[in-house]
Amino acid sequence: MSHDWGYGPHNGPDKWGKKFPLASGSRQSPIDIVPGQAGYDPALKPLVIKYDPKTSRGILNNGHSFQVDFADDTDSSTLTGGPLSGTHRLRQFHFHWGSSDDRGSEHTVGGKKYPCELHLVHWNTKYPSFAEAASKPDGLAVLGVFLKVGVANPHLQKVLDALDSIKYKGMQTTFPGFDPKVIIPSSLDYWTYEGSLTTPPLLESVTWIVLKQPICVSSEQMAKFRRLLFSTEGEPPCHMLNNYRPPQPLKGRKVRASFK
Repeated sequence: MSHDWGYGPHNGPDKWGKKFPLASGSRQSPIDIVPGQAGYDPALKPLVIKYDPKTSRGILNNGHSFQVDFADDTDSSTLTGGPLSGTHRLRQFHFHWGSSDDRGSEHTVGGKKYPCELHLVHWNTKYPSFAEAASKPDGLAVLGVFLKVGVANPHLQKVLDALDSIKYKGMQTTFPGFDPKVIIPSSLDYWTYEGSLTTPPLLESVTWIVLKQPICVSSEQMAKFRRLLFSTEGEPPCHMLNNYRPPQPLKGRKVRASFK
């Protein structure tokens, strides 16, 4: 594998610090959210999620996960409210998952792991571009959603059906007309804290908004995620498993809750 970072024994999260010094920074993500220590903050506003299916563009296997990309040149798909000031445009969403149903999420809640975690990545429109926003302390907002194993989720099926066409690293295809709102839980109660990207370069530019309520996915649907490959076509197959970073030290940061 030619990655300079990944999730294997030679290039996994415990090795990232050699090339990306921010790995030991002061606001790294993910974290373990301890509900008893996350104080209710009545100043936190409700989240306002406005997604337009017409902005859905393509789906890509980037060799670390798969992501669905969105046109972000207008305010058609945005996240506002909550702990945020200003408007944040949806750029992409992706998932992190484990090799089995008892692991896979990046954030944990009181030490509990979920089998999968969805990240919807947004950037602050006070900056001219995603690239510039990604380097600013208030540049990005990521909405995190846990997936728990239960009944099959029909809203995920369109995504799962597309995975066969992006099995190998570097493969992509068009993915029009998808509304990410259908994979958001009904309750928008959330925890929030100041953190970072969970993949290199680990930039400390993310306001994290982690929803308390998970969405359901079946074991069979999770198995479909695990059929993707880290490897390119022609390389020895390497299944896309355990593509998550473990929780990082809180280092004095406050986690706030929008609910009592």
